[in-house]
Amino acid sequence: MPEQILDCDLATSRRPTMVARIVLTLATVTSLLGALRNRKEISSLYDLDDNQLRDIGLTRHDLDSAFLSSAYFEDPSSHLTAAASRRVSRRSRMAFLDSLRR
Repeated sequence: MPEQILDCDLATSRRPTMVARIVLTLATVTSLLGALRNRKEISSLYDLDDNQLRDIGLTRHDLDSAFLSSAYFEDPSSHLTAAASRRVSRRSRMAFLDSLRR
């Protein structure tokens, strides 16, 4: 008997309310605006020289691939974060292996 009551409650709660639709719309718009803002900020990284990019753990190839692998309204910053993290991890592994060889 409790299962039937639970099923009825779930069936009626599946239909989004007006407030839920507004919240979802605002979240989507906020996400799109954030992606566009980040895309603009990332494009300014092209103004840096190769040494400055290397200081923050990136290369020109990382910038190009971030833009090419993401759709226009998608946030490319996650691609850059992943590229920099992989590079740091790789360098740490290499430094550790070098220390073992000494």
